[in-house]
This record gives sequence, C-alpha cells and structure tokens, in this order.
Amino acid sequence: MRLQDKVAVVTGGAQGFGEGIARRFVAEGAKVVVADLNEAGASNVASRLGKHAAACRADVTKAADVKAMVGLAMKSFGRLDIVVNNAGTTHVNKPMLEVKEEEFDRIFAVNVKGIYLAALEAVPIFRKQGGGAFLNVASTAGLRPRPGLTVYNSSKGAVNVMTKSMAVEFAPDKIRVNALCPVAGDTPLLASFLGTNTREAFIKTVPLGRLSTPEDIATGAVFLCSDEANFFTGVCLEVDGGRCV
Repeated sequence: MRLQDKVAVVTGGAQGFGEGIARRFVAEGAKVVVADLNEAGASNVASRLGKHAAACRADVTKAADVKAMVGLAMKSFGRLDIVVNNAGTTHVNKPMLEVKEEEFDRIFAVNVKGIYLAALEAVPIFRKQGGGAFLNVASTAGLRPRPGLTVYNSSKGAVNVMTKSMAVEFAPDKIRVNALCPVAGDTPLLASFLGTNTREAFIKTVPLGRLSTPEDIATGAVFLCSDEANFFTGVCLEVDGGRCV
C-alpha cells in the first residue's frame, strides 16, 4: 500500500473531493483525520472508514480550530506526515462587481489563509520528524480563468503561487508542497460554479467529455503524497481532462 503507516489530515473531508481523498488514503494504508466545518458529516465519513480515521470540526479560517485539528492527529495517531488543504469555497458565478466584500473576505480566508494557518501548525512537526508533505487543492480556475468567477479564480491563483513558494522555502526541511488543479466536478459547489451556464455546455469545454470525480482527484493525491513522488515539489498538477490545454 502506497501510504502505509502515514498519518494525514484532510480538510473539507465530509464530502466531495475531500471525502474521496480520505477514503482512498485509508485504503492505501494511511490513518486520517477527517476535518470539516460540518462536524456531523466528518463524523459520518470517519465512522465509515473505521478505526484508522478520526473526525473533528474545523473552521480552517480560525487558528484555534486548525491547531486542534493538527493536535488531534498527534493525539490519535502519534505523528503527522501529510496535510491536505482541500477545504474551499466560492461565490455564485456572477460579475466581479456584484461580489460582496464579505464574500471576497470569506473566499480568501478559506482558500488561502487556511493554508497559511495549516503551515503554522504542521511545519514545526514536519521539521522535527525530518519531513512531510502538503497537498493544496487548487483549481483549473487559477490557471485558465473565465469571467463570472474572478474572485474565486484569483484565490486559486494565489494557491498555486503559494504552493510553489512554500515548496522552495521548505525544501531544505525535506517538506514537499504540491497542488492539484481539478476541473469542476460533481460536488456541492458545482451549481455555484455554473451559475446560469448549463452542465452540458460546460462539459463540452472538457476535451475528455466529462466532469472530474472524487476518485480522479484522490488518484492524484495518493501519488503526490506518496514516497513515489519524493522528487516532486512545487507541482500544480492539472486533473482536468484536457481543459487547460
């Protein structure tokens, strides 16, 4: 198994991509903390994954919650090897000037600040252990932006640059930092991404002719967080069926 005995935290793990990643990590031998603002959902996922999973409520924009999340991994499983920053949010597809200030602040707090707060807690542990891995879930929106999601696109562009900068900064500590850039998938955020556009019209923009799935994203996550990828850092891997070509 490719993640045997590794311990991971997966934020936004109650559904969608996060649930898919948590499920695959456990199947690959990892122990996982499923963290989510939806505590009941996180607990449901963890209970289905069995003794190798634990759940916690975590608002990734709150330093105390992130500290508790990382602390649970250490308390439950004795170490921490991987942090998957998957929690994310968006605004409904609409013109930039119609996005409210509070929406802007929330999007950047969840999508960008959450990574910073996770690093504050995890990097000292990784340094003490001699290494570790961050995986940030970005988006094709940060690589091939389109109108209607300008604030969201910008936040994911920040995630891509932060990933590369962290990779360089923490490389001497043997801490790898990579990102996944999925095309839209069948997740609870899909309706917001589409706005007045139709699902069928969007699918036509993907050369392989479908949306992404949690299984697609989990496949990339397992590889980038495994020892097989020990020379991969600063990578923003497109999982997009050719959307960014």
